[in-house]
Amino acid sequence: QAKLIPFFISACLVCNVRQFRELSHSLKMVSKKQKKAQESINARLALVMKSGKSTLGYKSTLKAIRAGQAKLIILASNTPPLRKSEIEYYAMLSKTRVHHYSGNNIDLGTACGKYYRCGVLAVTDAGTSDIVEA
Repeated sequence: QAKLIPFFISACLVCNVRQFRELSHSLKMVSKKQKKAQESINARLALVMKSGKSTLGYKSTLKAIRAGQAKLIILASNTPPLRKSEIEYYAMLSKTRVHHYSGNNIDLGTACGKYYRCGVLAVTDAGTSDIVEA
C-alpha cells in the first residue's frame, strides 16, 4: 500500500486539469432531495418531449419567446452568463417562467432524449405533462 500512494500522487500530477475537474465533478455528493427533484424534472421533461411541443437551442428559444409561444424556459447550469441573462431578460418581459436545470448541457440533452448537447430549451406546449404548473 505504501508503494501505491506515491504512484497515485504522481499519476494525479501527470493528468491534466480537465480530467481532474471531471473526476472531482463526478465524485460530488448529491442529497436525496436534489436527486429526487432532478428525477422529477427529468420525468416531466420526457413526457413533454413525447406528448408536447418544445424547441431546443438558443436561437429558436428566443424566437419562441418573442412570438409569445414559450410557456417555460429551461436553462442548463453551464449556459454562458451573458446568454443566460439575455434569455432571463426576455422571459421577464414576456412573463415566462425560467427553470435553472441543475445539470449541465449534456445532462439536459440526455433528459430530452437527444444524443447531443442542449443548453436552452423552451416548452411551447406541455402536452399531458404538468411541467409548467410545477
